[in-house]
Amino acid sequence: MLLSLRYPLAILTLCSLVFGQDSARKLKAPEDTANPFTEKLRTYDEVAAPRFYQNAYVKQSVFIRADPTFSLADPTRLKDFVVGDKLELSLRSYLELVLANNTQIQLQKVLIQPQRNAIQRAFGVFDPIATARFTATRQETPTTDALAGAAVLSQLSQPFNLGVTQLLESGLQYQVNYNASKLSTNNSFANFNPNYNSALNVTLTQPLLRNRGGYFNKIPVYVARANLRSAEFRLEDTINRLLANSENAYWDVIGARENLKVQEQALGLADTSLKRAQRELELGAISALDIYQPQATYARAEILVTQARYRLAQFEDVLRLQIGVDLDPDLRKLPLVLTEPVLPPTDTNPFDKEALVTEALSLRPDLKAIRQDVLGDDLTIRQAANNLRPDLSLFGNYTSQGRGGNLIQRRNIFNADGSTSPVLQVTPGGFPDALSQMFGFSYPVYGFGLQLRLPLRDRRAAADFADQVVAKRADLLTQRQIAQQVRLDVLNAINLVENSRASVELAKIAADLAQKRVEAEQKKYDLGTTTLFFVLAAQQDLSQAQSDLVTQSVTYRRNQLNLLQRSGKLLSDRGVVLQ
Repeated sequence: MLLSLRYPLAILTLCSLVFGQDSARKLKAPEDTANPFTEKLRTYDEVAAPRFYQNAYVKQSVFIRADPTFSLADPTRLKDFVVGDKLELSLRSYLELVLANNTQIQLQKVLIQPQRNAIQRAFGVFDPIATARFTATRQETPTTDALAGAAVLSQLSQPFNLGVTQLLESGLQYQVNYNASKLSTNNSFANFNPNYNSALNVTLTQPLLRNRGGYFNKIPVYVARANLRSAEFRLEDTINRLLANSENAYWDVIGARENLKVQEQALGLADTSLKRAQRELELGAISALDIYQPQATYARAEILVTQARYRLAQFEDVLRLQIGVDLDPDLRKLPLVLTEPVLPPTDTNPFDKEALVTEALSLRPDLKAIRQDVLGDDLTIRQAANNLRPDLSLFGNYTSQGRGGNLIQRRNIFNADGSTSPVLQVTPGGFPDALSQMFGFSYPVYGFGLQLRLPLRDRRAAADFADQVVAKRADLLTQRQIAQQVRLDVLNAINLVENSRASVELAKIAADLAQKRVEAEQKKYDLGTTTLFFVLAAQQDLSQAQSDLVTQSVTYRRNQLNLLQRSGKLLSDRGVVLQ
């Protein structure tokens, strides 16, 4: 019995290839120049779904592990930037390490994978499904009349069914079913014992209105593709923000480092003034009451240096987190050396505000994402409109049958005296006879028809269509809102950069004047025309002016970064390409 099934198995496999043709692999968007999905879709071969005749199919479907192991890669390329016993980082090398090792960025890249899997899931509707079923049933029944053929009728029924079904991209659905059965009985009147039956049935169903044509059947694939593109734009926007935050952490360290230098310089001036005052006190040039002011100034300078040192350590820890060096016990203790200069380049070129706004409207990934959502709304509206159509289908079926087994020939059923007629001849036969008749198409059964499913009132489909229309209108309003916000963001960012330019120039002038004032007060003090109080006040003003210059310079860098982010040019300007 099992050996004889190799023929129907081969036939069903052939039918699957003929009707199916692996239709999902051929899916592509309709040739519509106004449709953004005219590009070639991801083919079926590109997704991780092996076919049943491949070794990977057995490993994946039969021997798949319920608890797959996961391992996280260690931070990379950190040792490439170790110089001596320090970790030396330019802004470019720092951003490279951020993109390679930042945990938040890696997490965002992982979270987009379900959108790619959704494309594979959408293709699943076109996957063929094979089913097989075999049963064996023994039945013994006491009889009540002589025509039953035995006092206790004993029958062994062994039916087998094998079927393949698949939906093609055109909407055509085919079903190929092979049925075979073996019936053994002790019925003395049976003409075939055992009796073999074989039948091959092919059923085709083609929608004529709803779901007619490849476009409507492939809409879920197009929607999944649109969702992936939207998710990719949102990923770009997220990485844009994360990269800006990481670069701000770099400038935090630069600012804290330069501020520490300013405070240390102020401490040095306070120390010099205190030592001079102490020497003057020893010589009797000043009274004991005049020593408290330089001592208080020195103590305050020490406090500011301590605070600046701890603030720098705090920002350095944040920077180590951004590049993942905190995960390496050997490298996280190395001192950081940031090579980017603190003073911004002299750039006084005016901004073309409208040109920058126009560029931002075409580059901002968040605006691209909502535009993609609007295009996806068109697909869902068409799908909802398709569901409003009547469901009219054309179907047809063809069946070929065959019968085989040992043929028992008798003269008659009963003799004249009422006894059972003896067997005249037994012609050997078996399952191959049933197959021969089936493939000879000697006993066909065929037919066709139309089926109409017409909802007299479909409120669900009408509500779904209305929801999709509302969703598109909401996305269009959201698109306008984001576009308005983009314009405002760019204009504000330009104003901040221009303000920072002016502030840096003014801070330079203030620092230069503060330096000259300190020198002047020191000369006047040396000549005895002023007091130590004015010298210390001038030194404090110089320290504040130098600190303001550092703050304004770092703020200028931040505002430049903010302008790049708001205009959507940060990734391209930093040479970042998302794959």
